[in-house]
Amino acid sequence: MVKKSSDKHHNQEMEQEETMKQENYNHTEDNNQQEAVVEQSADAQPIVDSEVETLKQNIDELNDKYLRLSAEFDNYRKRTMREKMELTKTAGESILVSILPVLDDFERAIKHMPETDNLEALQNGVELIYNKFKAYLTQKGVTEIEAINQVFNTDLHEAITKLPAPTPEMKGKILDCLEKGYILNDKVIRFAKVVVCE
Repeated sequence: MVKKSSDKHHNQEMEQEETMKQENYNHTEDNNQQEAVVEQSADAQPIVDSEVETLKQNIDELNDKYLRLSAEFDNYRKRTMREKMELTKTAGESILVSILPVLDDFERAIKHMPETDNLEALQNGVELIYNKFKAYLTQKGVTEIEAINQVFNTDLHEAITKLPAPTPEMKGKILDCLEKGYILNDKVIRFAKVVVCE
C-alpha cells in the first residue's frame, strides 16, 4: 500500500518534472523565436529604409518632371496667346493692302469727274474699278450666292418678304434679290436677302 502511494507520488513528480521541462522548452522556443524576429526586423530595417529612400527619390523626380512640364505648358500657352493676338492685329493687313489700289482708282475717278463731259467714259471707268474689285474678291475665295429664279434655301438665303407666285413653276422660288449674299471658301459670310414666291 505504501509502495503504491510512493509510486503514485513518484509518477506525479515525474509528470510535474516533465511538464516543467516542456514549459522550459516552450519558453526557450518562444525566446528563440522572439530573438529571431528581432534579428529579422533588425536585418529588414536597412531594406525598408533603402526602399523608403528610393520611393522618396522617385517622388522627387516625378515632382520635378511635373513642375517642368507645367512651366513648359504655361510658356506654350502664353506664346500661343501672344501669337494669336499678333495674328488678329495683322490678319486684315494683307487684305487691306490689296484693296488700296481699288481705293486709288476710285479717288482718281472722283478727281476726274468734274473735268469730264463724257458720261460713257466715266461709266466705263467705274465699271473697270468694279470688275477689278470683283476679281480681287474672287481671287480671295469670295463667291456670290445665286438667288433669282433659284429654289429658296435657308442655308443660303434669308427671306425678307413673300409674294404670290406669278406662275405655278415659280412657287417656292426666289423672285427678287434685295441684297446679294456671299460665300467665303464654302462658308456663308452674308446671306442673300430675297423675295420668295408662295
